[in-house]
Amino acid sequence: MKPAPELSLAIPGEDEYLALRSAAGLSTMSPAGARLGLPASWCSVCLRHDGELVGMGRVVGDGGLFLFVVDIAVAPAWQGQGLGRRIMQALMDEVHARAPVRTMVGLIADGTAYRLYEKFGFRLVAPGAHGMLLRL
Repeated sequence: MKPAPELSLAIPGEDEYLALRSAAGLSTMSPAGARLGLPASWCSVCLRHDGELVGMGRVVGDGGLFLFVVDIAVAPAWQGQGLGRRIMQALMDEVHARAPVRTMVGLIADGTAYRLYEKFGFRLVAPGAHGMLLRL
């Protein structure tokens, strides 16, 4: 069995971020977007094994009114070992420690990922509201 990856509050590099998103089956992002967006993270978590990025997650937003959980990704060889939960726990620990009371924290759950997010208090908003996305 592989030793558990090391977790750190850190921002991934642009290239490894783009590569992990792709490997984990997330949508493709542009290098220009990564260059601008990654440094603006409100909070970011990296999981590394022997220096290689094997998991990540970020929270973006204004830090006071609205936060959004994004980029929860685990490399395929590391999936099914509770690393997504570990990433979410680290991010939510930061949210609870730093965000003001009544901050709205949102996310978009692909497929059955909502089951993981429910463990952290997230609830589906439909039918009272519908998530919407504009992708440029």
